[in-house]
Amino acid sequence: MLDDFMTRAALAGIGTGLAAAPLGCFVVWRRMAYFGDATAHAAILGVALSLALSLPVFVGTLVVALVMATIVAVISGRGYAMDTLLGVMAHSALAFGLVGVTFLDGVRIDLMAYLFGDILSVSRGDLAVVWGGAALVLALIGWRWSALLTSTLNPDLARAAGIDPKREQLVLTLALAVVVAVAIKVVGVLLITALLIIPAATVRPFASTPERMGILAALVAMVSAWAGLRASYALDTPTGPTIVCVTALLFSLSTVASGLRRAG
Repeated sequence: MLDDFMTRAALAGIGTGLAAAPLGCFVVWRRMAYFGDATAHAAILGVALSLALSLPVFVGTLVVALVMATIVAVISGRGYAMDTLLGVMAHSALAFGLVGVTFLDGVRIDLMAYLFGDILSVSRGDLAVVWGGAALVLALIGWRWSALLTSTLNPDLARAAGIDPKREQLVLTLALAVVVAVAIKVVGVLLITALLIIPAATVRPFASTPERMGILAALVAMVSAWAGLRASYALDTPTGPTIVCVTALLFSLSTVASGLRRAG
C-alpha cells in the first residue's frame, strides 16, 4: 500500500495535521504566532547545516529550532521587545540558511521544496519521521496537558499549584521544534505557521472546552490535508499551498457561520 506515492502523501499530511493542530491551540491561546513563524523560518538554516554535515534534515531543523528558542528565552526582556527580537532572529536565520546552501559543493537542493513543501516526494523514511514526530508531540501535550493549560490561563495560579510556567514554556518550545522539523517536508517553512494557527482559529468559536478545541482542530487539519492533496492533484497546483488554501476556506466558512449564529 505504501508503494503508492499518493497514499504516502496523504498519510504524511494527516500525520502533520494531527501533530500541528493541537499544539496550535496553545499557540493561539498564548498569542505565540510570531514565535512559531520565527521557529519555522530558522528551519532553513537547519537544512543548510544538515546538508553540510551529512545529517538527516529532521535532525538539523530540530536542533536549530531548539537553539533559537533557547536564545530567545535567554535574551528576551534585555532591551528588546519580543516581537522585535523574533523578527531579527527569524529573518537572519532564514537569510543565513539561504546563503549557506549556495556554498555546499556537490549538493543539489531544491529550495522551493523546503520553502513550500514537497509532500508528493515523501518516502517511507519520511513517513516514519512524520508519524514518529506526531507521536512525540501528542505524548508531550497529553503528558503535560493540565499543567500547560493552567500556566497558559493563569501563570500566577500555576505557580501557586506548584507548576513552573517556564518549564511548561520549554515543553511547548520542544513540541513546536518537533512540529517544524516534521512539517518542513509537507508544507515547507513558509506555510508551517498556517497549519499551526488556522485550524485552531477555525474551531475556536465552536469549542466549549479546551479539549474539544484541540480535537476539532486536529480533525480540521487532517481533513484539510487530505482535501488539499486531492484538490492539488485534480487542479495541478502546488500541494503545500493548496492544503493551506483549503484550511483558509474552512476558516472563512467558520467565521461566517459564527457570525450568523451570533446574529440569530
